Amino acid sequence: MASGRLSSQELPFRQAHRLQDSLVARLEKLLLVWMAERTPCWVNPDHLTLLGFTAQLLTGVSYGLARSNKVWLLAGIGFLALNWLGDSMDGTLARVRQQQRPRYGFYVDHILDSIGAVALMGGLALSGFMHPWIAIGLLVFFLLLSIQSYLATYTLGEFRMSFWSFGPTELRLLLAAGNLAVLRWPLVWHERFRLFDVGGAAGIAGMAAMLVFFTVRNTIRLYNEERIQ
Repeated sequence: MASGRLSSQELPFRQAHRLQDSLVARLEKLLLVWMAERTPCWVNPDHLTLLGFTAQLLTGVSYGLARSNKVWLLAGIGFLALNWLGDSMDGTLARVRQQQRPRYGFYVDHILDSIGAVALMGGLALSGFMHPWIAIGLLVFFLLLSIQSYLATYTLGEFRMSFWSFGPTELRLLLAAGNLAVLRWPLVWHERFRLFDVGGAAGIAGMAAMLVFFTVRNTIRLYNEERIQ
């Protein structure tokens, strides 16, 4: 007997408009398309998704291991590069090959990003270079911004991939630069504060401001679009 429920394939799916205005977006897109066009045929988007996710987990592991050996901070830079390659290339490769699966790709990419963020911030919390509460704060605001973005995707049909010209690639570049800097200057301001604590506190403040701004703006927009007559 039929249950009367529609399958996921029967439900209407609206492709959201992608909003990407980060600092390196234009150059990054050209590079990704160039690489996608030259990617061996035996490599598919799922391989790249798995590469990006595994690399993000290993970035967190490298931070945890850096507590006993700072050389792992250099390994972390390599894992961040692999994470960028997999996470940025999977969707580009699917589009170049006309093999897009929008529902599958959106769901898998972003649940793995969330799990990977927990691993990365967990590694930072264990590293000794950042106070655990700072790492937890970064994780909380990252996840809140992600939730805001996903809700806007559903209600407004707009998927924002960057906020105020700052996106995932810029975050990776900042982390890589921080890894190099902390090898030389683990403490700053007359050796009173950890470098990653200062950077993390600034990140929390920035993400909090983004969250408030976009939440208020989207709420006002939705209110105006759905006024009760």
